[in-house]
Amino acid sequence: MGRMHADEHAVDTELVERLVRGQFPAGAGLPVTRLASGGTVNAVFRLGDRWTVRLPLTEGGAADIAKERQVLGALGELPVAVPAAVAVGEPAEGYPWPWAVHGWLDGSPAREGRAAAGLAEFVLAVRANRAAGPPARRGRPLSTVDSATRGAIGKLSRTSEPFDPEAALAVWAEALDAPLWTGPPSWLHSDLMPSNLLLRDGRLTGVLDWATAGLGDPACDLIPAWNLLTADTRPAFRKAVETDDAAWARGRGWALSMAVIQLPYYRHTNPVISANARYVLTELGCVPAP
Repeated sequence: MGRMHADEHAVDTELVERLVRGQFPAGAGLPVTRLASGGTVNAVFRLGDRWTVRLPLTEGGAADIAKERQVLGALGELPVAVPAAVAVGEPAEGYPWPWAVHGWLDGSPAREGRAAAGLAEFVLAVRANRAAGPPARRGRPLSTVDSATRGAIGKLSRTSEPFDPEAALAVWAEALDAPLWTGPPSWLHSDLMPSNLLLRDGRLTGVLDWATAGLGDPACDLIPAWNLLTADTRPAFRKAVETDDAAWARGRGWALSMAVIQLPYYRHTNPVISANARYVLTELGCVPAP
């Protein structure tokens, strides 16, 4: 995978070994392996059998270390496992930002086109949390990303990607026209990409990457309906999460916005994210029929 960001800091296993040796003695001398990941904010390394080490790739992602620790501390009981925050490291060895050690979670990342039993139960459990928390990264009205989404649609239409910008704009217009969320701010994860969902025997058992979580419009956590599920499995998920037409349209809008922004940016550098964006656009009817 190529360099994703112009300001990305170079990281490798040797750097992680030095950081761990200097600041996390319990992991010193254990094998360090970089994990293949679709993540765009952190480089993730497995440390022995019990831990992972996460290093932000850019300065913009460095604040996520503290926020994720805050969020993980506020979560109530959930039906799946979440990463245990074990330690936070300081800048050292030429690496300029905080970094984190989390507990290892078993499971395989979800894959597009496959069901994930327990997904709706998880979404409802997060939504039921009543703890105080920060704003979710994507819990705002869709109008706040209107300019970025329209700009990305235009950019994507000028690439060689099979893409129907008029269909995308129609999905987007419907989402913007949907009534806004008028309930109290709700807890949501806000980044339920397949790579953040861990499955065992087809059942959701763990959810990663909580730095985007917080309070906002719960419609954002409907995005797995289009980035993971299929036309056959989508209705059962919608029924299970008890959503109305307005929330469904807003969730579809979030799925579209994420896909059109991600694809032109990552199409040459992150094959996992690019493939998922293409899947979303296909499920939304924004790819011309062959």
